[in-house]
This record gives sequence, structure tokens and C-alpha cells, in this order.
Amino acid sequence: MSDSNREPVLADATRHPELTPSAVLLGIGLSVVMGAANVYLGLRAGMTVSASIPAAVISMGILRGIMKRRSVLESNLVQTCASAGESLAAGIIFTMPALLLTGVWQDFDFWMTTLIALSGGLLGVLLMIPMRQVFVIDNKDLKFPEGVACAAVLRAGDTDQSDGSSCLSLIVSGMAIGGIFKVLQSLGGLIRSSAETAAVWSGRVFFVGAEISPALFAVGYIVTLPIALEIFAGGVIGWLITIPLLGTENVTAGGPVDMAYELWSTKVRYLGVGAMVVGGVSSIWTVRGGLLAAVKHLFDILSIRTPGDEVNPTEQNLSGGLIAVLGLICTLLIGGLYYSLLKHDPGLTVLTTIIMLVMSFFFAAVASYIVGLVGNSNSPVSGMTITAVLGTGGLLMLFGFGGTAGIVATLGVAGVVCCVACTAGDVCNDLKTGHLVGASPRSQQIMQVIGVVTAAFVMAPVMTILHEGSLTNGTGGIGGKDLPAPQAGLFSSLAEGFFGDATLPKDMVLLGMAVGVIILLVDEFLGRRKSAVRLHVMPVAVGIYLPFGLAVPIVLGGVVRSLVDSRDQTESGEHTHRGVLMTSGLIAGESLIGVALGLVAWLGVSTVDGIAKISDALHLSSGGQALLGKLLSVAALTGVAVWVWLSASRQTAQREE
Repeated sequence: MSDSNREPVLADATRHPELTPSAVLLGIGLSVVMGAANVYLGLRAGMTVSASIPAAVISMGILRGIMKRRSVLESNLVQTCASAGESLAAGIIFTMPALLLTGVWQDFDFWMTTLIALSGGLLGVLLMIPMRQVFVIDNKDLKFPEGVACAAVLRAGDTDQSDGSSCLSLIVSGMAIGGIFKVLQSLGGLIRSSAETAAVWSGRVFFVGAEISPALFAVGYIVTLPIALEIFAGGVIGWLITIPLLGTENVTAGGPVDMAYELWSTKVRYLGVGAMVVGGVSSIWTVRGGLLAAVKHLFDILSIRTPGDEVNPTEQNLSGGLIAVLGLICTLLIGGLYYSLLKHDPGLTVLTTIIMLVMSFFFAAVASYIVGLVGNSNSPVSGMTITAVLGTGGLLMLFGFGGTAGIVATLGVAGVVCCVACTAGDVCNDLKTGHLVGASPRSQQIMQVIGVVTAAFVMAPVMTILHEGSLTNGTGGIGGKDLPAPQAGLFSSLAEGFFGDATLPKDMVLLGMAVGVIILLVDEFLGRRKSAVRLHVMPVAVGIYLPFGLAVPIVLGGVVRSLVDSRDQTESGEHTHRGVLMTSGLIAGESLIGVALGLVAWLGVSTVDGIAKISDALHLSSGGQALLGKLLSVAALTGVAVWVWLSASRQTAQREE
């Protein structure tokens, strides 16, 4: 029997402490930390990673190593709360910065951002509860790879006689290295943020480059080599094939590197948009059966139980009456926010709210199903949100709405739907973990609500610090070089293409859709051949859409993960967890120091260009200085990769002895 279908290991949740003050306080703290870290990572890389396993290990290290408590259920609730904050960050940073990029906002409105995050996140939790029986319990085809892995970590921690300090030390060491790297890069100027070059031959631009980021390397390690290669394949299609084919006609940028980026931003990334649309539609078609089952089960759970009904703690959800009341409050709150955003237009407010509700339920089910298939980190939320943007824009145009109101309404729906999809997928993953360790769904749902409420108040301040700090450093704020916010840029371009003065390159979008269909057909062929190699649409589309430099450290991380895995001949999977813990620390360290340095820049503290000072001391030319910067930066990232490889392999070798 597969791990995903095992019965809970603890038949009665009352046997162990669960919803305790310690779990609540630790969960709130980690929700803030993981939420802030993923805001930075998402704005920089356009991707976020699941916080479940790192949060579970941190909670076990603190609860067991410091507080001498050994309840697996407490640790499960801590990771549940922490991952809720992480997922909400993805929903917000993919959409809210688009209001800034379109010029609708000049800065982040604290209350508007907070209330959209709060209401959208809560709606995602509430909509997932009726689907728990359908996806988590009844569906035996969904393997929940990340949910099962997190349950395995919690079980191992419950049976291990150590104090959990060794696992915690791996995360802490990763955080230290990631943080030091970021300080040397952004404050000391000893490491460049990228190493890239380009040349123009026969009217064609040829570009190669890499972002220098331990966090991106860690993303590749966590998502594994197959997904990393798919992202890299997308980068090859977009940057190494399409950009040279387009040529330099009508390009206004000066240098070759700038030419490549202009071709990407005005043409190539819309190739990725078209492929994402195909991926989103394909995902929806995949879950059509689960959608119908979830609608049927919704009416069952909303029936309020009588006091005489007896429910096992491991099967008890929040009551149907409470779900209905909270859902109504969220809907009214979102409607009020839309009314304010849309300049008190009642007709457009009602239409926008109805569209939001329908799409929220729809994509909550889609996200939940896909998380069961491929895991939380690999869920194609971008494709779902693109589909929501296109659907909303089309409906608003059909009803005669346009202009700035149309842009705001479209992005308003996208913001809530993205929060709903991200949170619902995370809730589904956590409920599967809870089911496997015998947790109370009701306690988990309470912690998910707490995590959403806590993280909602962090989003706007963190984005403000990063944006203004980046402006102070001269890198353009959110949407600039250091924080490109790729999804937000995409959604703002789509909204302006519908209702603004911008012109969408429809030919590139259509060509991208054709590329997406071809990828689907190739993947179907590989699936029928039962090939170990697959080609999924969304990772390839993301690779086309993102700057090529992001894909290079991601694939490097995937390669190192493969090397580490090949050294372990056991079936325990412990080597995987150790490597994931180190790389999770790298992400947290770089991200949190990135937020802190944004605050430092905002306060007016100047940075130092260490490479320039070294070059002056060595009397290097400008070309020599540029080469020195690239060599030092590549060497630094290579050093991080070697550290992860050797550390994980050494730990593996010790276990095999």
C-alpha cells in the first residue's frame, strides 16, 4: 500500500498535546518569517518554495531540543501555520505589485493589501474544507509527494531518540551562509548579482548569463533535476533560440545585453504567456472530475450537525455553520474592497464579486488537485492566475467595461483568486500530512486561519521596504533589475493590453500557445511510452517567461541534488531531507537578509563596491574589473554548491557505515 493511502499512525489525537500555546506562538513566528522570506524570493525569482518540511524540522528542534517536548502533533500544527504564511506570500506578490506597475498605485496601500490578503487567504482555507473528503481521503490516485514527505519527517522526529538539534543545525548553517552571501553581495559589493554577456553577429543577438544567488540554487535543489531541466529547457527556447531568430530590427537598446533584454521583455516572454495559458487550461481539464465531486460534497458539509452527532477528532472539521458565516464575511469584505477600488461603481462591483466567487471556488479545487499530483512547490499557480486574468478581462469587455476601472477590476479578481489558489493548495497538502500523522483537521484549520491572519499584516510592510530600498539603491524598485516581479509584470501587461494603451504582441502569444500544445503532445507521447523523462507545460513555460539567468543556478541546484542522491544506496530518504534542510536555510538566509538590507537602504545607509576597490588597488581596466567581478561571483556560487554537495554526501556516507 502506498504511503499516501496509509491509515493515520495515531488513531486518537487526544493522546498527544496538539493545539497548545507553544504550538500557536511558534507557528505565528514562523508564519511571519516564512512569509517575509517568500515575498523576497517571489519578487526576485518569480517562484516560491514550500515551507512545510523546514518549519516541521525547526519546530521539532525547538520543541524537543529546547523545550523538551515530544509531540508530533504540536510540530505538525507549527508547520501548518508556517506554510499558510508562505502560501499567502505567493498569492500577494504575484498580483498586488501589478497595481504599482500599472500606475494605479504609487505605493503599497497597507490596508487594501492587508485586507485582500486576509480575505483571499481565509476564503482559500474555507473553500478547501469541503474538498478534504474528496481529495485527501477518498481519492487514492493522488500521491501528495510533499505532504507524504512532511509526514515522514514528522514520524522520524517522533521516533528518533535524538533531540533534533542536528537537523536544526543544518538549517541554521544554511541560513548563515545565505545571509553572509547576501551581505557580501548587496552591502559589501564583493559579489555581483549576475554574470552575463552578449554579442551581436550578423544582426542576431546571442546571450549567455547566470544570476548569482544561493536561493535560486536552493530552489533547483528542492524542485529536483527533472523540473529544473524543464525550466532550463524553457530558457533555452526563449533566450538561446527565439532571441537570435528575432534579430535586432526595431531594437532601440544600446549594448548587446540590453538588446537581449529588450527582445525578451517586448516579445519573448509573451511566448511563455501563451504556453502558460495552454498549461492552465490543461490543468483545469485534468481535475474536471474532482470539481464535480467537490461541489456535491460542499452541500453535505454545510449541513449543521446536531449536538448528538459524535465525530472522531481525526475527522472533525470546522462546523458548516461557521464556514458559512466566515465565507459570507469574506465575500462582503471583498465586495467592499472592490467598491472602494472601483470608485464606488455598484454595477461593476457586483459583477466583479460574482466573477471572483466563481473563479475562487473553481481554482481552489484545481490547486488542491494539482498539489495532490505534483506537490505544493510545483503547482502552476501562475497559469491559473493567467487564466483568471484572461477570463475576467474577457467578461468585463463583454459587459462593456474598460479603461482604468477594467484594469483595477481584473487585477482585483486576480489578486483574490491567486491568494485563494495558493492557500487552498497549501491547506490540502497540510491536511494530507495531518491525516497521515493522526492530527485533528479542525485544529489544523484553526492554525491555518491563524497563519493567514498573521501573515496578512506582514505583506505590505515587507513589499514597501523592498521596493523603497531597491529604489534607493538605484535598481528600479519592484519591477527593476534586482526585483523583477515577473508574474506581477506579466499580469499588469495583460490588464493594460485589455483595457489600457499597451499593445499585446498577439502573434507571440499565439505562437506560445502552439508551443504549449506541442509540449503537451510530446509529454503525452512520453507518458504512453512510460518514459522516466517527462516534459510538462508549466515548468517549460515559466522558463521561457523568466530571465535566462534565473534558470542557470536552478539547474545547478538540480544537478547537485542528483549527485547527492546517487551517492546514497539506502531507501530511507534521509539524505534528501538533509539536503533540503540545508538549501531551505540558504533560501531563508538570503531572503531575510535581503529584506533587512532593503530596510538598511531605506534608512539611507550607503553600500560599498568592494570589487571596484580591489580593481583600483590592482590598477585593473574597466574590462578587467568586469571580468574580476564575474569570476569572483561565479566562484562564490560554485563554493556554495560544493559545500551542499560535500555536506550532504558526507552525512550520507556516515549513515551507510
